[in-house]
Amino acid sequence: MASGEGEQTTSADDAARDPADRVDEATAAELRERAEAVLVRKLRSRSLSLSEARGVLRSIEGVDDILVDEIVDHFVDLGYLDDATFAEQLAMSAVEKKGEGRRAVAETLRKRGIPREIAEAALAALPDDDADRALEFARSKVRGVDGAEFDAALRRLAGQLARRGYPSSIALTAARTALSEAGVGRSRSFARPSSSVRFTPDD
Repeated sequence: MASGEGEQTTSADDAARDPADRVDEATAAELRERAEAVLVRKLRSRSLSLSEARGVLRSIEGVDDILVDEIVDHFVDLGYLDDATFAEQLAMSAVEKKGEGRRAVAETLRKRGIPREIAEAALAALPDDDADRALEFARSKVRGVDGAEFDAALRRLAGQLARRGYPSSIALTAARTALSEAGVGRSRSFARPSSSVRFTPDD
């Protein structure tokens, strides 16, 4: 009996609600569904940071900050958004596929909206082999300076390495070693740095 009375009361409450409220709720549900669908489509084409996901949602007409936070939190709970995992993937890809140094990796993470503490953790997890990777890259590019005078070849190679985020000392050492291995330049020039070396853009 009590259950029946409760059901009758609920039905009465629903009937007494303002139709406009029901319309508003339906509209809000449709807006959320549409916003989530847009975000899913974006995530299918590329991974996103939480910051980027918020930007996608804010670009949808009618979506306010409250709804943005609700959807982002929901996608985090589902595992669709994870800044720590995403930062690790970005860092490893930059290092292994692009041959970038830590400075360039840090800049990539910053541009993708990764929080500083998460970015620092991802960088700390990278192998400490900048010198090896810089030399590997220099070796792959040394043919491009074939025939160039030593100082010009050194500037070009070191400049390419610097733009990939390698410190100047590592860039110069890798460039000299790669040139030496290729038989480019003066034998004594590899023993000590030349103060006249400057980084210049690629030709």
